[in-house]
Amino acid sequence: MAGSSAKRRHKVRKRADMSLLGGIRPPIAALSALLLALAALTALGLGNPQREPLPEAVLTSQQHFAEDGAIALRASLDESITDLNRTAALFNAGDPVSADTVLDKLGSVYQKWRGSAVVEIKSGKLLAARGENVPLLAIDRDKLADADGLAPRMVRLKNGETRLLTFALLSWEGQPQQLLVTSNSLKFPGVSIGKFRVIAVVDSGGQILSSDGIPAPEKIPSDTVEEEVKQTKKQLRSFAKRSAKKAEQNPVKSKEPGSGGFLGVSGTMTGTRISGERPIAGYASLAAPEAGESTDATSLGLSVVSLVTVPENTSRVNSPLFGLLSAAALLVIGALAVTLLLGTVQRPLIRLFLESRRLTRGDLTRPVTVPRFGETRRLGQALDRLRRQLLGETPEATADDAPASVSGSASGSSGSGKAPRRRRGRRVGTRALLATGGILLLVWSAPMMLLLNRAGDSVVVPQQIVNDQRERTDTLADRVRRALNEGHADIVSVATLIGDKTEPDAMTTVLERTMREHPRYESMYVLSPEGEVLAKAGETPKHPAGQKPGEAPVTLLDTDDTKPRIAGYAELPGRDGAAVVGEFRVDFLNSLLKRPGLGQVRIVDAERRVLGSNTGYLAFEKLPSKRLDSFVAGTNQQVGLSAKPSSVLYRSGDGIQIAAAAPFAGGGAAKALGWTVVSWQPASGLAIPEYSAQNRTVLAGLLGVTAAAGCLGWLHIIVVRPLRDLAKQAETLAGGDRRTVLYPRHHDEVGAIARSLELLRQQLLEQRKRDGAPSALAGRN
Repeated sequence: MAGSSAKRRHKVRKRADMSLLGGIRPPIAALSALLLALAALTALGLGNPQREPLPEAVLTSQQHFAEDGAIALRASLDESITDLNRTAALFNAGDPVSADTVLDKLGSVYQKWRGSAVVEIKSGKLLAARGENVPLLAIDRDKLADADGLAPRMVRLKNGETRLLTFALLSWEGQPQQLLVTSNSLKFPGVSIGKFRVIAVVDSGGQILSSDGIPAPEKIPSDTVEEEVKQTKKQLRSFAKRSAKKAEQNPVKSKEPGSGGFLGVSGTMTGTRISGERPIAGYASLAAPEAGESTDATSLGLSVVSLVTVPENTSRVNSPLFGLLSAAALLVIGALAVTLLLGTVQRPLIRLFLESRRLTRGDLTRPVTVPRFGETRRLGQALDRLRRQLLGETPEATADDAPASVSGSASGSSGSGKAPRRRRGRRVGTRALLATGGILLLVWSAPMMLLLNRAGDSVVVPQQIVNDQRERTDTLADRVRRALNEGHADIVSVATLIGDKTEPDAMTTVLERTMREHPRYESMYVLSPEGEVLAKAGETPKHPAGQKPGEAPVTLLDTDDTKPRIAGYAELPGRDGAAVVGEFRVDFLNSLLKRPGLGQVRIVDAERRVLGSNTGYLAFEKLPSKRLDSFVAGTNQQVGLSAKPSSVLYRSGDGIQIAAAAPFAGGGAAKALGWTVVSWQPASGLAIPEYSAQNRTVLAGLLGVTAAAGCLGWLHIIVVRPLRDLAKQAETLAGGDRRTVLYPRHHDEVGAIARSLELLRQQLLEQRKRDGAPSALAGRN
């Protein structure tokens, strides 16, 4: 039995001699390394003396501007192609009509093509034409039957301009097949460019197909301006070549991982100075609205380039001294925190580990060195009591006596003599020591997060950003207006082709086909003059039952509903007031507003009630602040022939805010609605140097808090909690409990002390068995 116990003790001792894994050293070492790394990052990130002549926010804004232009151009081209094909399909579904009738009805519904023509395919005979001459000689009629024979194509005219030709077939039984051809220029549909911007459409070879914003020769006032225009043209051609090469790459590889956003290739470029200002270009390729898809417009290989010149900022935002002082302060405070943990937690625990091993080897003459604080103090006292019990004292006797040494001195005590009376130990726990270290680190982190390097209300917001907010908001307003106009034109087209003899079943077929081709509708139906639904497709009609069709081309059905109901009306010819009604999906309008870099975007009606948004909203609620409401009301005041878009920079106690508003302008059925698109965003969310410096400062503070919480939490979970439990078990063992077996939780310093305590427990049990009874032991003492 004694041999078996000795073997177990030898096995435990062997495990105690193994190299420690984890334990108290790694958390403190990790904290030291993280604080050193954070100090270096703080010195480099906050003390970088480099100037930012072009704020990142300005560059990003140009990229978003080009993306807006690419989206608008792609949507316009695809819409035109879809409208032409759908119109031809509606003609093909009815009785044969003359070529002049086709072009007249097409022109009366859609005013989007510069020229149109109908050609007999077999003979090549021109049957009818409208608008400018369509370059028919560029069409190879023998290849129209190929797989891509009817695909849109670009044609260069003799005067250097480019035309986009789109095709559709007109087929009636018993008549020769005809080709409906339309031509249009590659001009941007309603992209607001302001006064000092140039925007261009570029093909895959880097050739500029069309451009806006360059003044005509007769509008150049002086030779100086003429020279600037020449430099701008030269710079635009250079940007066009570079953007064409960049557009060849895969869109996924052209962006940072996880950035999302625009599905095509986009970015920014900078050029050489022009009259003391730096030209910046944003570029974007035409991309499909859904990832992995392609459209007729995207197959053309076009890109959009937007160029603007901005003044450079030569001032320095922050001094390098701030970063150096912050890093130095972190080194001093971090050194104090690490020294505290080393002196009051790590070293006492390692000393106890060595003391416990000494006792298990039988060295009982020297008292245990008891630490001053926390659980290690309690554990040291318990070990010294166990040492004395192994020398023959009873648990009751050791409970009344203090340990032989409190501060490490062994003077005044002997191996078996009485110890002096116990002194009151300090009631400071190890958790309090960890909290003290955390507070020290928080002294540095909290001011970094909350007080230091604040941007304030005097931040310089580049005027170009404010201008871009206005122009992009105006572009969004035009996109929404055009979407409603296009929708109303589709309804008019359906009404024109249904006529006065179409049966309800045929009406339903036409309505369903229109809804499949255009996702903007929630439902389409035909109303009788008395308000009765004759045919429908999609959701249940929301038009009030028994009420005659509305007279306005586009209107809001009900302002008391929880969801805006927007409907377009087109009267059916020859049916005494019957009409085709199309109800627009609000989600479709909201999807047009989802553009990055604009912040919050809302569509409001003439009474400034919210109808649509790029984020969550309540229908018909008011704008979130009175100043925005007043701003929208002021923007809608007529200046000249119509209201103009505007932007403003608000400075107040709650920060700086950029806002812009753009009323519906231009013609069409939607203009009479009197709606406005308004957008706003805090300047603090932009990559402006002052805010970037503030964000880096806050980030440094957060990293400091994270490092402290992570390492100190690690230390608490791995060391302090097991140490507290072990201290209780050691005191219980020293109090006479010989039955409870002590198991180590981890293979570290605390676990090694637990193994030593278990060996001491076994030694005490063997001692009691050898001595026979406590009384005999007492007599021998």
